[in-house]
Amino acid sequence: MIRIPVAAIARKFSLVLCLLAVGVSTGFGQTKNKQPLVVFVAGDHEYSGEQTLPLIAAELERNYGFRTRVITSSPNQNAETNIPGLEVLREADLAIFFLRWRQLPPEQLQYIDEYLNSGKPVMGFRTSTHAFNYPKGHASEAWNAFGERAFGSPPGWGKAGHTHYGHESTTDVSVMANAAKHPILTGVKPAFHVPSWLYHVRPDYPPTDATLLLMGKSVNPDKAAIENPVAWTWTNKAGAKVFFTTLGHPEDFQEEGLQRLTVNAIHWLLAKPVPKKWKGKIDIQVPYRGIVK
Repeated sequence: MIRIPVAAIARKFSLVLCLLAVGVSTGFGQTKNKQPLVVFVAGDHEYSGEQTLPLIAAELERNYGFRTRVITSSPNQNAETNIPGLEVLREADLAIFFLRWRQLPPEQLQYIDEYLNSGKPVMGFRTSTHAFNYPKGHASEAWNAFGERAFGSPPGWGKAGHTHYGHESTTDVSVMANAAKHPILTGVKPAFHVPSWLYHVRPDYPPTDATLLLMGKSVNPDKAAIENPVAWTWTNKAGAKVFFTTLGHPEDFQEEGLQRLTVNAIHWLLAKPVPKKWKGKIDIQVPYRGIVK
């Protein structure tokens, strides 16, 4: 019989415990804590972000090895003054925002401010251009320009010509020729169509040092229309990598091009290789609700 000293067994057991504690692979795979944490923050009145984002989060966990958290306005999408759970941003490796006209209290804004100042990557959808809507003279009024600070979008709705082309319009989307090889555009069709109405962000946004990825052309606009960027990357003043898209109507997410764009952008922002193999179209069947009080 071969006898193994008890002390030797104890030393090996202690080593395994230490490796697990620091997240080093021990042959059983990496510990869960090595997976990036993606935090989704939703509250948008109109576009059902609190329904579409969890479907994306589930796909990231099921097929792409990320941890996720989705936090939403409470008790529902029309609750403008409360998004419980924002403290999780202190643990986040990536924060993704889909907000519209919130008026959060200072203690909740603090967590978002900390995250933006950290220089960690940030991503946003559609109405996050006008995420906050504090009245003139309010102590938090500067937050109305959140979109400009975080994403290089117009500083709120209606400013710098930030409008859209009417709810009866839709949008043709095309890949910018000089960006076709960008990793975020891997597997994205050169052109596709979405139900959402095009946001007008030009001429001042996004910033001149942004990289434009997708351009939108309004179909059946209610006024004279020009082409506008609908997706771009940027580095904001905190040094954070940024991806932003003005798409985000719930039926936009039925388009595989937007799904791939989203998954690719999350990988790119986290300095992960963009998936070479697409895991398949995500089943997102969320109808447009509009603004329901």
